[in-house]
Amino acid sequence: MSDRWRGALCGIGAAALFGLSAPIAKLLVPQAGPVVLASLLYLGAASALWIVRVSTATQPQTEAPLRRTDLPWLGGIILTGGMLGPVLMLVGLARVSALTGSLLLNLEAPFTMLLAVALFGEHIGKRATVAAILICIGAALLGDYGRLSAETLGVLCICAACIAWAVDNNLTQRLSLRDPRAIVCWKASAAGLGNLLITYALGEPLPQMRVVAAALVLGALSYGVSIVLDTYALRLIGAAREAAFFATAPFFGAATATLIFGDPVGSRQAAAALLMLGGVVALFLERHSHAHEHRPLTHEHAHTHDEHHQHVHDERVDGAHSHPHTHAPTRHVHPHVSDLHHRHDH
Repeated sequence: MSDRWRGALCGIGAAALFGLSAPIAKLLVPQAGPVVLASLLYLGAASALWIVRVSTATQPQTEAPLRRTDLPWLGGIILTGGMLGPVLMLVGLARVSALTGSLLLNLEAPFTMLLAVALFGEHIGKRATVAAILICIGAALLGDYGRLSAETLGVLCICAACIAWAVDNNLTQRLSLRDPRAIVCWKASAAGLGNLLITYALGEPLPQMRVVAAALVLGALSYGVSIVLDTYALRLIGAAREAAFFATAPFFGAATATLIFGDPVGSRQAAAALLMLGGVVALFLERHSHAHEHRPLTHEHAHTHDEHHQHVHDERVDGAHSHPHTHAPTRHVHPHVSDLHHRHDH
């Protein structure tokens, strides 16, 4: 299976698990404050991933470990994606319907693509640009901005959460050549403990144990497994295209919200969903191929000896492995995406 398809499947799997979390979390919000709930969701993710890391510690490791130079990137990931994003989303979900909240999360995709292109050197073509515009128009149909109201505040909070996650996605993409499970372990642990400290500072009480247990399980799946899959997608297809596949998350959430809460699907929601779906399909069908040049590059990540990794080892190495290596300059033509091996001028 090609990296593009593996990245797509990881992105859609991450989207499905995360999309289900929004309407289910809405059930928990009345029984737990937004900050304490965000803390529990990340602590659930951290607990599950630490169990996996400890249980596989004796197995051969093929991924590149985190380095001290990665700490600034990791700190930004924890702050934006681990603390600001979840709290803003949960505050917003308490003020809008579950269906509207789920669909508004589509804004994360165009925000991620905008930052990827403007600040992080990724490339998207005309088709991707039109697709992002369709998603934005669809999201704009969902809110009533005529007056400041509780629902409008909820919409704004969810939009702010999407911006925070867009920053998180691009920072994570910069670290995606490192071990994804290690990245998410530290992110989830720091975010969970940090939000827990904020909870105590604000005086939010802990919810009942059944709510705690439900939040931990939800966090293990919708945050832990989902973010690991999403990190692999960021590595394989880049942040801009990962955003396209992750944009399917609100559709999983919207379907769940309709089943759980019976939220009505009106003409506005239907039109918004169709516009967003059209944007996602256009992004999925995009192909990009041209003659391009690879400049010399030295870095470390898990790899096999494919056309981009031709170097000699002192002893025989089979399968995926990780070590510092140098890419020789080369020029060739093949379909590609803006991953960390393909950042070039167009």
